[in-house]
Amino acid sequence: MLAGAALITWQSLGYFDSEELPPFVIEKLQQSLRFEALWMAALRVHVASAIVTFPLCLLLMTRPLQRRPLWHRWIGRATGTLVLFALVPSGVVLAFEAKGGPAVSAGFLLSAVIVGWGIVHGVVTARRRDLVAHQRAMRHVVAQMSVAVTSRTMILALDARGVDPAVAYVIALWVPVLGSALVAELVSSRFIWNRARSLVVDRTVRAERSRREVFP
Repeated sequence: MLAGAALITWQSLGYFDSEELPPFVIEKLQQSLRFEALWMAALRVHVASAIVTFPLCLLLMTRPLQRRPLWHRWIGRATGTLVLFALVPSGVVLAFEAKGGPAVSAGFLLSAVIVGWGIVHGVVTARRRDLVAHQRAMRHVVAQMSVAVTSRTMILALDARGVDPAVAYVIALWVPVLGSALVAELVSSRFIWNRARSLVVDRTVRAERSRREVFP
């Protein structure tokens, strides 16, 4: 994912060059967008915030940073603020003009809703010290942000097989969006099950110790 994020960052630098725009941007501007200035501003905000927040989200999922609560808290707050107030709103604006039509727009909007819910729910659960629920919400955030990498990979694979671009865009968006949500939920369920099982085992051990103390 870090390698994919680095590649996307390198490919996206052209979005900030006002003199030589990438072919994708030129193609969109030639389609007579209803709000051209707003779309261009949203694109740059979205790309800039994604370049910063996706690697930080991956970093926040690592054990070394999770073992440093102070660093994790402040990096998490900064990242969450950027995601909630820059990445998600700009993504919503871009979704309505997404290549591939309403089906692709709906997929982007669903992904934005999941990310927004994950950030808000993650903050609430962190403040309640419910770390299990916090981790589950953050897995969904990272999973949806990883769609940028998996979706582009699928587009290249489908294009190599000669799939119609209109169909490829729909497949390459919906499969990663739904698949990432499913994987995040399955991983979270496994962690919750293991935690519940460890609690049951711990209670059984303590009950046995207590019984032996009462009846030596």
